[in-house]
Amino acid sequence: MAAPTPPAPLAVVGGHLLTELEDVTSDLGALDGAGTWAVVLPASGPPVCARFARRRPARPWPGPPWPGVPGGQAAWTTSLDGDAFRSGVRRIRAAIRDGDVYQVNLTRRLSAPAPADADVAALGAALAAGNPAPYSAVVRLPAQGVHVASASPELFVRRDGDRVRSSPIKGTAASEADLLPKDRAENVMIVDLVRNDLGRVCEWGSVTVPSLCAVEAHPGLVHLVSTVEGRLRPGVGWPEVLAATFPPGSVTGAPKRAALEVIDALEPVPRGVYCGAVGWVDADAGRGALNVAIRTFWLEDGRLHFGTGGGITWGSDPDGEWAETELKAARLIGLASRGRLAR
Repeated sequence: MAAPTPPAPLAVVGGHLLTELEDVTSDLGALDGAGTWAVVLPASGPPVCARFARRRPARPWPGPPWPGVPGGQAAWTTSLDGDAFRSGVRRIRAAIRDGDVYQVNLTRRLSAPAPADADVAALGAALAAGNPAPYSAVVRLPAQGVHVASASPELFVRRDGDRVRSSPIKGTAASEADLLPKDRAENVMIVDLVRNDLGRVCEWGSVTVPSLCAVEAHPGLVHLVSTVEGRLRPGVGWPEVLAATFPPGSVTGAPKRAALEVIDALEPVPRGVYCGAVGWVDADAGRGALNVAIRTFWLEDGRLHFGTGGGITWGSDPDGEWAETELKAARLIGLASRGRLAR
């Protein structure tokens, strides 16, 4: 019997369906050339930039519904259990006490067996129906092993000509009344980091913070969201913007380099696409937007993966931080486990 034909490449990004793949490259300079691109920047691994010939408004998913994870929610395992995660929080607090860092984003990977013949586009449709998100994205590139469905609420970077914007999320709770002083402290630290990152590629004096710690409601929780904007210096393109800002500060910590060293020491598995960025670039128009790849699933080696975590500060409580990771994961893991599709 012949092997089944792999599904065709596609992307659903920025409210558009991209089809008819033309080119795939890891060269970020291509994003300043021509064409419409889907972009996947893993937290660990090379960039994947895919140019498509056809772009049209996204339409309802026409294929079979997402069947759900075999075994349901009980099938999921975690790279850090409760005890290990709480220990990590305590170690980060010790590093903060010693002056090594101010904040570190600690995460864990949840994994489960993937359904037979799993199609990440069907999962993306289930997420869109059950957990709509402003920066959702689906990228399916079978030849490159890229199968990503993101329900991200967070903007990493938006570019429109020489204007650039980032909207970091730090601070999560079940309701606005549950937000703590440490949530605002998290946010303000990362806003300062993002201002510094954008300042490396923006005109002097152009970087501003038009919104600080605004409360945004999302399915099942609320976030504190700030916005940082600037005007790019002449000659700055996508490679320079991403070199200055990636990986996103909201999912690393401050100072960024020191936080990444702590992350490498505490997290037992690579993050993969999680905590990277996914989105689109219209090179002809000089526009694009990339999310922070949180609330994101990816298929790899017959398993479905999902990441969850949070920013750890001196004011963090280990039990509270573990509970926050559970809150962030609960709704989406439920959707992926049982499957759902609105037609």
